Amino acid sequence: SSPDTLLQRGTQAFQRGAFEEALAISKEAAQRAEQEGNARSRIRALLLEAQAAQALGQVRPALQHLELALSVVQQVDDPLLTATVFSSLGRVYLANRQMDAAAHYLYQALEVARELNQPALKATVLNEIGVLHASQAQYREAMAAYRESASLAEEAGQQTLAVHARLNAARAALQLSQHADATVRLDEAAAAVRGLTPSHDKATALITLGLGYADARPGLPDMSDALLLRAAESLKEAAFIAERIGDTRTASYAWGYLGHLYETEHRYKEALALTRRAVFAAQSVTAPESLYRWQWQTGRILAALNRLDEAIASYRSAVETVEPIRPEVTSSAQSPGSTAPMSVRPLYVEYADLLLHRAARMDEGEASQGYLRAARDAIEASKAAELRDYFRDECVDAVQAQIKPLETVSTATAILYPIIFPDRTELLVNFPTGLKRIPVPISSDVITKEIRAFRRTVERRTTREYLPHAQQLFDWLVRPLESDLKKFDITTLVFVPDGPLRTIPMSALHDGQQFLISRYAIAITPGLNLTDPQPINRERIRVLSTGLTEAVQGFPALPHVAEEIDHLRSLYRGDQLLNENFVTPRLERELKENRFGVLHIATHGFFAKDVKQTFLLTFDGKLTMNQLDQLVGVFRFRQEPLELLTLSACRTGAGDDRAALGLAGVAIKAGARSALATLWFINDEASAVLVTEFYRQLRDPSVSKAVALQRAQLKLLEDRVYEHPAYWSPYLLFNNWL
Repeated sequence: SSPDTLLQRGTQAFQRGAFEEALAISKEAAQRAEQEGNARSRIRALLLEAQAAQALGQVRPALQHLELALSVVQQVDDPLLTATVFSSLGRVYLANRQMDAAAHYLYQALEVARELNQPALKATVLNEIGVLHASQAQYREAMAAYRESASLAEEAGQQTLAVHARLNAARAALQLSQHADATVRLDEAAAAVRGLTPSHDKATALITLGLGYADARPGLPDMSDALLLRAAESLKEAAFIAERIGDTRTASYAWGYLGHLYETEHRYKEALALTRRAVFAAQSVTAPESLYRWQWQTGRILAALNRLDEAIASYRSAVETVEPIRPEVTSSAQSPGSTAPMSVRPLYVEYADLLLHRAARMDEGEASQGYLRAARDAIEASKAAELRDYFRDECVDAVQAQIKPLETVSTATAILYPIIFPDRTELLVNFPTGLKRIPVPISSDVITKEIRAFRRTVERRTTREYLPHAQQLFDWLVRPLESDLKKFDITTLVFVPDGPLRTIPMSALHDGQQFLISRYAIAITPGLNLTDPQPINRERIRVLSTGLTEAVQGFPALPHVAEEIDHLRSLYRGDQLLNENFVTPRLERELKENRFGVLHIATHGFFAKDVKQTFLLTFDGKLTMNQLDQLVGVFRFRQEPLELLTLSACRTGAGDDRAALGLAGVAIKAGARSALATLWFINDEASAVLVTEFYRQLRDPSVSKAVALQRAQLKLLEDRVYEHPAYWSPYLLFNNWL
């Protein structure tokens, strides 16, 4: 067959939803075209190959096909084909949440389409630009792009595209709370969908329509029942069409979303039957990216029916299904009708919740330990998923160290997982003898309010308003464990904090007589699976000290940084990069050419909700997290990783759980075993005293990093000038505390 005949067959397969078949045929067409030296057909085949790979959730291979198409298209003088490649690249980058790259290619494609006056291509690109705006919450701009796309598509006779653009416009109207307007648009689109011939595109349009009607209900209570009916009819029709053309993957989404509709109405028996149909469809075509959703949904429905053991089994299946495909799931929005990527974190949290409920119904013993261990593992997985969502990359997986049994790490350490559920808080504690769960009847709203009040007041150096909050949090989080902590002679507490708990210093909790730091050394880790628990090798430590003492780029001077670095020089061998020498290329050269165990950075920094806005100030610019990751990343593949990354004089957003996550995650992402960093900016004089004492204590081989920090904090606490926790408590030790 000629490449063009193959392409025709591949396109037909794609429209039936037979994506694997479309992928195989387009691959053959691309090879045939290459052999014949037919560049245009090869490019079209690569475009179809990318489209099929993307439909299968394989975003990275899709990008590879398109990058190849881009290099081939530069050899032919065909602006229309070039713009089509740009448009496809934009679409896949969009699916991969790489917004800057997506915008770059989409606007280039639009420019060419306008120059050539190609309404069909313009309509395609404008629809994608609408999706780009919507994913950045710019719904008015999205709406304008969708409307222009719909009218151009109609003008070009592209009915399917016109329908999708109208549906997208309706979704944007819903985001702007224009529910009545959205419903009118959905009804118009519904009439147009009916006229399409049965195909994959028609089935996905009906799914989007059904989800649109369902989303419009809360804003139009008087029409709720009518909209529910329209939603159900659209999803049912989508399922029937998909089954009729053999598009089982799309049928699984239609049945699954229909099941969810019944679930939201608490009609659990029907919901369960429909969801099981979705599971069966997804299993029959090996569609894990669809399957895990419906296994998860089955678990939720069974839990609502109080069939706890069956619910746990379904959740376990969902977790097993999602593990191998998690990168694709978290990065892309592949399901029909959805524009947002799916976070898998709630899956693990809900699973842990069920396991804890199950353990609560049993006597303490080996069986309940099994459920508690499974709950701990689920929480660990949720922490890793959260870090991946924050950094939007898979580096976290590369770092997941081989977890060592805690008993072999240190018998004087207790690991505390405070888990905040909507209705209660659970303390899951790892003692040397095993796990123990202690439920605390405090809802997430109540504890979050207390945490926010504590964070707000503990930063104020001139008042003791923080004390009632510090005592209340101690009573909830630590007091219930006191007898066990005494029994096991625990001297170090390692917290794996949840949500808002990441924004506060645990060391400043107060038992009514003294601060927690007076009783225990304290460390924080975003998850034990992300920690490599090995003691620091003090013999061979070399320190690279870097930072700014002068005012640069509108940030104030840090005069005490100089003495902090002088003290470091007197304690350890190493090199310094200060002020004009503290620039990224110089830092990169030092880290590549020398073997440092400690990287000390004393500069202004800011950890934001969005990792892209997080930075450390250098003399002439800003060091982003990705740059730091690349610089320190060279240690990852060496025998001796970076033992300690110290970030002195940085701060995070006060009520910002995600920013605090970045603070903890940066060490992991950069491949450092431990990090020492601050939750808020403290004066550099206090900082110099604390950091110097920490490093001095660290020279003693019998002292862990956590104890070194404890002693440094106690030194400030005992000083009349610095006794307020605003000075000593914001220093946190992350990850490896040994």
